[in-house]
Amino acid sequence: MDIDSDPASPELMRLFYSRIYPFRPIFTWLQRAYTPGRNATNREFAFTLKNDVYLRYQSFQDAEEFKKKVCHYNPTRFEIGPIYDARPKDKKTLGNRPLRATERELVFDIDMTDYDPIRTCCSGADICKRCWAYISAAVKVLDSAIREEFGYQHLLWVYSGRRGIHLWVSDQEAFTLSDQERKTMVGYLHVVSSGDSDKQVHVRLANAKGPPAPLCPSLRSAVNKLNPLFYRIVLQDQDCFASEEGYNKLLKLIPDRKVVESLTEKWTPTDGKSSEDRWDDFRKEIKKYAEDSINMKILQCAMEDIVLQYTYPRLDAEVSKHRNHLLKAPFCVHPKTGRVCVPVDPDRVESFDPAAVPTVAQLVEQLDATPTTSDWDKTSLKPFVEMLTRHNTALLAETMRAKKEEKTETMDW
Repeated sequence: MDIDSDPASPELMRLFYSRIYPFRPIFTWLQRAYTPGRNATNREFAFTLKNDVYLRYQSFQDAEEFKKKVCHYNPTRFEIGPIYDARPKDKKTLGNRPLRATERELVFDIDMTDYDPIRTCCSGADICKRCWAYISAAVKVLDSAIREEFGYQHLLWVYSGRRGIHLWVSDQEAFTLSDQERKTMVGYLHVVSSGDSDKQVHVRLANAKGPPAPLCPSLRSAVNKLNPLFYRIVLQDQDCFASEEGYNKLLKLIPDRKVVESLTEKWTPTDGKSSEDRWDDFRKEIKKYAEDSINMKILQCAMEDIVLQYTYPRLDAEVSKHRNHLLKAPFCVHPKTGRVCVPVDPDRVESFDPAAVPTVAQLVEQLDATPTTSDWDKTSLKPFVEMLTRHNTALLAETMRAKKEEKTETMDW
């Protein structure tokens, strides 16, 4: 077929939904079982239609109805919301009683635009393999923290289709968290604040008679993971402190006027120094203080805080706080790029290349080569759907174990 100049034209999307989109694996994931139940029927979907018409409170009985409705409306994209105490499509019949969100996955959103102040290769909606390294670092830290500190295991990372990544945590405990519990958890993980202030990391208790308090174990672990990434991403690749604007930002994060004055005298816009050179100059200034002196400890803490500010995950905290927040569904197509929102293996996130993600046009062309087939398993989407299928298998095995244990306890009683 001829590929339209629109990367996600209505014609392409209609073919994508009717022949390629993995409705059944997605529905299995959401219903958390092989057979439909309340987790499916009471789940909200929201469709974005042509001309930005927004259609909320859609819900479906099974995967077949799900596919039928999506193919009928042919949305540019659709989002997934919570499970309510009634079917969302019955909302108008409930009278004055509002729908109440009861459960949903714990979700996180990391967007590359939040890294604009510290990336030198791209800005705005643009993204490349180089600045993807910031997302990669964020995934490594957040994935580890959620698994090791909260004990969650069923994590599904999904590329947003353009410039970010989403995380869906499907563990039963995470699924049933209240809004307040989600807010508390996000507050614990939210380290880099937004805004125009120079210093965006405030994670230590002040100590009027000595150096700042040491980092908590979680952030100590994060700094240990991020140190080598800071050197590779910030100092070497992005070279964040080479320019006058870049090194002035660094100087504003150093809490020692004597050190700042010394470095200001050494650094000029035309000195040809790299970020590694300037970081090394900073280290040398710290070493001028006596070993284990308060001044040295303050500056060593400042170095750690700078590593966190430049490489720790920059979370969109509001996305995670409320169960009724809607988030773009996996395997949707981004309307600006035409790229599919595919799952990402956190163990291989460094090698993930956003530019290599299949577009809807490419997938349709692949199916055109086998016109008798209408399925994703004949396209380059196959390994990504298989990733979701493995996630489902592990999640459903846990669900079945929990039900079996609950049944055994009931019989024992």
